[in-house]
Amino acid sequence: MRIADLSGRRVALWGWGHEGRAARAALRAHLPQQSLTLFCSEAEAAEVAALGDPLLSIEHAATGERLAAFDVVVKSPGISPYQPEAAYAAQQGTRFIGGTALWFAERADAAGEVANAICVTGTKGKSTTSSLLAHLLRAAGLRTALAGNIGVPLLELLDGHADAWAIELSSYQTRDVAASGARPRIAIVTNLHPEHLDWHGSEARYIADKLALVTQAKPRIAVLNAADPLLAKLQLPDSEIHWYGDARGWHLREDALYRGEAFIMDTVALPLPGRHNRSNLCAVLTALEAFGLDAAALAAHAASFQPLPNRLQPLGEKDGYLYVNDSISTTPMATQAALDLYAGRDVAVLVGGHDRGLPWDEFSDAMRVRAPRAVITMGQNGPRIHALLMLVAAQAGFVLEAACDLAEAMDKARAALPDGGVVLLSPGAPSFGPYRNYVERGRHFARLAGFDPDAISGIQGMGIA
Repeated sequence: MRIADLSGRRVALWGWGHEGRAARAALRAHLPQQSLTLFCSEAEAAEVAALGDPLLSIEHAATGERLAAFDVVVKSPGISPYQPEAAYAAQQGTRFIGGTALWFAERADAAGEVANAICVTGTKGKSTTSSLLAHLLRAAGLRTALAGNIGVPLLELLDGHADAWAIELSSYQTRDVAASGARPRIAIVTNLHPEHLDWHGSEARYIADKLALVTQAKPRIAVLNAADPLLAKLQLPDSEIHWYGDARGWHLREDALYRGEAFIMDTVALPLPGRHNRSNLCAVLTALEAFGLDAAALAAHAASFQPLPNRLQPLGEKDGYLYVNDSISTTPMATQAALDLYAGRDVAVLVGGHDRGLPWDEFSDAMRVRAPRAVITMGQNGPRIHALLMLVAAQAGFVLEAACDLAEAMDKARAALPDGGVVLLSPGAPSFGPYRNYVERGRHFARLAGFDPDAISGIQGMGIA
């Protein structure tokens, strides 16, 4: 469905975040006479009213009955289509789409392909992979857009020109590509682990929604991680699969980067902390090769990549403590990866946040054999994690403390490291509750540690350059 197809239909916008604002602006620019209804909170209504849009009406209660009154609802990604109100309206014939679907429909060529689009998804690593991809595309001399879930909605750049589009997609957006009727040229999937179960409703649905980017959108080329057990079993009859993490393609041998049997470079000095991030480099190089570029020649440019904030980000040392901001960690698996990076160091890790029901049993088992000096629990699921770790802590001999908030957690972390060490914020859970998002949580961590939040928050390279 293209934007022009909305003309004269009953259209609503649902959500007034960054994506919602971009959707209104795009629709208004292309359909200036189209009447629109916006479902938003009462707190957001004043900002919307200030726009002075006479054809935009505001409502606060997005009930199933009200949503069903519209032909099309353009919803923000954070709103689940599986919630009862949306499910009811869909049964009545309302079509729910996102800004990602509109962008792909607008950009598709006569064959239904967006030939310069490289999509990136995965449970972890998609932001680093997307940013690194954009960095190396620009190093190849291509005018490149970095957009999507990373912070710039695609519709915000609807009329922009780029030679290549590096597009990060969350599991909230991947079905939108398929819903657009268009296929990307290349789609990367880095890994799959349970996440966002509150939005998707089940692990099976999360996996299906995530994989829709390759199973339903049918990219010309799918770049898949051969080391991921779920991806390794995947068969895609409508796409050409290029594997990475496999000895026949781009892969790592210890810290050495190889293309097949050819040694390319040592990766130790690259600004990509952790083996999982260097694996992301393999994904990017595989995609660049599929895009028709000399990936081996571009690999060295990874040395000038600017690491992303809130992702295993060392803020600096103060009074004998190294503070590491891994606020984007929203699964126990991500916390384990962070601890692996600091194996052999005295570490106090801060875990817990919004409870989405993810199991922490695997994390608990790992703590039996490779525990940090201390684990400090906090947040909504903090008590559940604490109860699970109590017996483990007694057996493995690490300090286990509970805190009511981030400030208290940091105090207890420092107390558990009397001779200094690493204070690692890697919550393994979302920030919702005390924080609007993981960025705000990371900024608060930096402030409490004595660092300037503004100096650590920006992501370089977003937009078109």
